[in-house]
Amino acid sequence: MSTKDEPVAPPADAPLTGAPAAKTRVKRGVPEGLWRRCPGCKQTIFRKQSEQMLGVCPECDYHWAVSARERIRQLLDDGTFEELDADLEPTDPLRFNDSKPYVDRLKAEQKRTGLRDAALTGTGMIRARRVALGVTDSAFIMGSMGSVVGEKLARLVERATADKLPLIIVSGSGGGARMHEGILSLMQMAKVSAALARYDQEGGLFISVLTNPTMGGVAASFASLGDFVIAEPKALIGFAGPRTIQATLRIELPKGFQTSEFLKEHGFIDRIVSRRDLKSEIAHIVDYCGM
Repeated sequence: MSTKDEPVAPPADAPLTGAPAAKTRVKRGVPEGLWRRCPGCKQTIFRKQSEQMLGVCPECDYHWAVSARERIRQLLDDGTFEELDADLEPTDPLRFNDSKPYVDRLKAEQKRTGLRDAALTGTGMIRARRVALGVTDSAFIMGSMGSVVGEKLARLVERATADKLPLIIVSGSGGGARMHEGILSLMQMAKVSAALARYDQEGGLFISVLTNPTMGGVAASFASLGDFVIAEPKALIGFAGPRTIQATLRIELPKGFQTSEFLKEHGFIDRIVSRRDLKSEIAHIVDYCGM
């Protein structure tokens, strides 16, 4: 027997007291947007690394689409861009309606992209060389050319003509002429091309940059009229899509016949330039041509 001064051992099944409670570890997930999967090589790429490379895959050189504003930041010297005709907005002259009214589609696209339409135009400096720059954005109704896009580009060409500036237009249009505006959209092909003809007569230098995708009426008009036509690697360039052509002609088409590599081989474009080298390449062309 134990005396009252001796400690009494607790029963074997008694709960321990004073011991720290076991901590439940919260499993931390990977933050959303940290990685991106490359459509070219199927590798998982650290997003920040690809952004540091201007939206180019470090493994296979695949070029992701970038917004018009990001393209301007990549090409122009910091703080030199002065936007032109920023107040132009599209209207709905035909009262077009497909799965939704065109006017509602425009509002939704403007809210989603932060753009008023599919083109940004202005002037700025590339390696301290003043240029006129236009960029179309495939995120806004596939970069299709409606009345506002055509008007902004035509005015840009006229500004380049008046100020004797080199002209660069970066095309990212998978939609060509915008069907929602019918013939008003189609006539923009002729309007911009006519402005470019006048610019050429005044001795202007037009550098056309084709990105993925450049299709339809854009490819069939101003995008193909450059004194220098440059394309990014593996860009889709053409008029009708390959499935449409194959269904119409019922022939087997050459593999990759609408890629920038195929078109360079057949003389349609002059050079293929990686996005990382594009700014320097444009500056070299401007210097070479004495603009």
